[in-house]
Amino acid sequence: MRMLSAEQYVASLSEPPDPVLRDLTAETTATAPNLQSTHYEGLMTAMLTRVAAPRRAVVLGTFTGYSTLCMARAMPPDGRILACEINAEWAAVAEKYWARAGVADRIELRVGPADAFLRDLPGDPPVDLAFVGADKVNHLRYYEMLLPLLRPGGVMIIGDALRGGLVLDQECRDEDVVAVREFNTAVAGDDRVHSMTYPAGDGVTIVYKR
Repeated sequence: MRMLSAEQYVASLSEPPDPVLRDLTAETTATAPNLQSTHYEGLMTAMLTRVAAPRRAVVLGTFTGYSTLCMARAMPPDGRILACEINAEWAAVAEKYWARAGVADRIELRVGPADAFLRDLPGDPPVDLAFVGADKVNHLRYYEMLLPLLRPGGVMIIGDALRGGLVLDQECRDEDVVAVREFNTAVAGDDRVHSMTYPAGDGVTIVYKR
């Protein structure tokens, strides 16, 4: 009898994706296979959302909407998400699946650059939960723009912390890899927050504002 890998074992204990998530994964994988969030990452995002119980959440870089959908399903009934995606085609895919999942009324989507979105974002009421999946080169800038908007005790989730393991290779000078490496170091040393990086999927950094 073949022994399961740790990843297979964890997957066997986890809630499986429903038809909406399976179809969204299939459509995304057909066009951008290296950018799709894993189901396990989606489950973790949903669990953190349940713990945070946010009334106001922000998503930067929603892509085709998998993580945002998981967040919307896990929010309290009065919770709402402000989401931003720069690519109109990906945003249209996201909206299609949010409608199919019955959560479209919880999400306000704006198509455009994340920095402009953040500049226009009012600080009152404060943000309870933020998810950052936008362009990696600007992760640290987005973090610094979001942190003042996040309430004390609020949570920020930042994806792509490992870049396929390339952050460990100091010889790799790819712009995205260097930016993520510098971001990871900056957050780890930031005394305004508690933080940890978890190796799910391509790595997730979880930040709790003091």
